[in-house]
Formats: sequence, C-alpha cells, structure tokens
Amino acid sequence: MPAAGCEPIRRFGWRRGQRHRPGLQFLVSTGRHHGFESLAEARLLLALDFAGDLMDVLAQPLRLRYVSGAGPREHVPDFLAFTRANRWLIDVRPAARVGRDDLVAFAATAEVALTLGWRYEVVTGWRSPVASTLDALSAQRRPLTDPLGMVAQIRAALAAGPRPFAMIAEATSPAPVARALLLHLLWHRQLGMDRSRALGDATLVRAAEGWLR
Repeated sequence: MPAAGCEPIRRFGWRRGQRHRPGLQFLVSTGRHHGFESLAEARLLLALDFAGDLMDVLAQPLRLRYVSGAGPREHVPDFLAFTRANRWLIDVRPAARVGRDDLVAFAATAEVALTLGWRYEVVTGWRSPVASTLDALSAQRRPLTDPLGMVAQIRAALAAGPRPFAMIAEATSPAPVARALLLHLLWHRQLGMDRSRALGDATLVRAAEGWLR
C-alpha cells in the first residue's frame, strides 16, 4: 500500500520536562514532513534526504514482538526507508546509550529484515564534519530559480578545474547570492566536494561529470 497513507504504529509524545525533542522534518525527496523523536533522528532524516535515492520514509513503521531469554519483548524500529534499490529498516540510538536489551532488540530486528529481504542499520552517531556539512547544505535544498544567470557564471569559474568555495563565489556576481546557489548545487550533486571535511571558504569545489557541458 502507498507509504503516504500509513501512520506511525505509536504516537509521538510531547510533554513538559521530557528529555528528548520530537518534531517534524521536511524532506525534499518526498515533499512531506516526517516525524522524529530526537535530534539524532532528525539528523538521520536529513542524511536520507541528501542520499538522493530516497523515495519515501515511514516513522515508527511496525511493532516487532519476539521472545528472548528474559521473556517476551517488543521493539518499534525508528524508520522504514524506501529507496530505489532497497528498503532499509533503521534504528537510531547514540552509541553511549546502547544497552544489553537494545542489542537483543537490534539482533531480532535484523533477523526480521533479513527474512523480508530488507536491509537493516543501527545509526549510533556521525562524524562531526559530516553532520555540520549536511546541516549547512540543507539550508538551500529546496527548488531555486536562476533569474540572474548565475549558474553560467559558476560554470565559467570552474572551467579550469576545482576551486575554493570562496573563490568561486567572489568570481560570481552578486557573491552572497552565489554562496546560496553553490550550497544548492552541492546538495543536488551538480557540484562535488570532500564531505569528510567541514565546509568552509577553503573547501575545494568541483563540477560533477558532464555538468560543465
């Protein structure tokens, strides 16, 4: 059935004094808002949106009941992501908070995903440059127009090869608008960079294959 017609298996809770922060994250890939229960989950949704292969995602998609050595247990995975290549069942838990019961739940969920032909992943954290770079790029991920013809200027600036982010912006007029457009093009893979390092003025930016034509 269409993923857009599904609802979470359990509701998100909002109450005074709770230690986690729920909310809604808009994804360009789906054109909809998706619920999350923590900032770690919000960061995962952003990463899924950036991956470029995402078709849809469901929060709290199912309830898994299983029996362990300690007796009957239940587990609700955090997300089910539909990509063009596969389906991913995903749990999000910071590494410092993963306990013995969590490991058992993750193992049971992995067995279910394997049976269904899905992939399964537990996200325990991100390298800091990756998280900060995704956050910066996401500011300009929505559709943009180019009334000033700045894409042509950026192509000209990159014709000779990779150049630092600030140098490309300064070679394009007006430079502040060029910075926003550069972020947009980086998000949509028309430009590339080393995403293992934090984004800054000195970051080398290159054109994607065939983009300069």
